[in-house]
Amino acid sequence: MSQITIQTRDGSCPSYVFRPATGGSWPAVLVYMDGLGIRPAMLELGERLATYGYYVLLPDLFYRSGAYEPMDPHTVFSDPEKRKVLMEKFFGPATPANIMSDTRAFLDHLAAQSDVRPGGIGTTGYCMGGLMSLTAAGTYPDRIVATASYHGGRLATDAPDSPHRLVPKIKSRVYIAGAIEDPSFPDEMKKRLEDALTEAGVDHKIETYQAKHGWVFRDTPVYDAAAAERHWQTLVALFDAKLKR
Repeated sequence: MSQITIQTRDGSCPSYVFRPATGGSWPAVLVYMDGLGIRPAMLELGERLATYGYYVLLPDLFYRSGAYEPMDPHTVFSDPEKRKVLMEKFFGPATPANIMSDTRAFLDHLAAQSDVRPGGIGTTGYCMGGLMSLTAAGTYPDRIVATASYHGGRLATDAPDSPHRLVPKIKSRVYIAGAIEDPSFPDEMKKRLEDALTEAGVDHKIETYQAKHGWVFRDTPVYDAAAAERHWQTLVALFDAKLKR
């Protein structure tokens, strides 16, 4: 792992790069973090993804809020004061519009790397990052060819910036994994997204895992080992099919 800084329209974004152990050039994957920010469990995901033969870029999407200590997933949502700080200080500036502006800088960085294989890239995202991953597919359709979202929320709402409104522009293959009993992505929202993707002719699959929102990361109270491994199986299958052809 190496830490770098990427200049965006709004400042300097600390980012993490993970490469396979062998030399050469590799397809690129852009990872959109979850709402708990950069921490060991998030970095571990980047490290493991690189072992499958990918150049992985993991930006800190909370950089506009300044430096921060790793958040405790066991208390940040249950403590009203900590939750307020998270929602206002960190989530507030991390809007889809801001992150899509940042994404242009992330994509340009990837395109400039000699050890990144030319061509389309893959994206994956978790929680709020799942929304960003799907939004990026519709915002940069000529550069993204594989899109994943795990326990992403608010993927098809009445909001003007809802990701499902961008579906007609998407050219990538899309994989969406929802959680059970997830108020941020209930069944009616799944259907709305399914209908939009189908109508637009997007190559896609939406599944619901028998796990709770946030199941991928080992440091969360809802971590589900079996579902987390299924996440890896589906993610690698998607990227191998679209990025290693």
